[in-house]
Amino acid sequence: MGPIEDTLPPLHVDVAGSIMPGMNTATKLLVAMRRNSLDWKIDQLQTVAKQHGIEWRHDGGSHCVFVRSDGKTLPVPAHRPIKPIYVKKFVDLVDGA
Repeated sequence: MGPIEDTLPPLHVDVAGSIMPGMNTATKLLVAMRRNSLDWKIDQLQTVAKQHGIEWRHDGGSHCVFVRSDGKTLPVPAHRPIKPIYVKKFVDLVDGA
């Protein structure tokens, strides 16, 4: 690589084929969740939650409860795939709504 290529941020391609420079996995997942709320797994929501400082409880029961720092909670059924309404509510929780 030449000097110009060495200074450019790494480029990544998302699920829709768009270039997303320098994004980590959690950010890519959140972008994809905003575009399509179908077919998500609880571990993917947990990855996004961790990146955004949202804690969760999942003691092997039927629900995973996400807890934001201001005390707002969102219980999500841990079945796969997660229904789109819960993904939309999760995105709202991450966005601070």
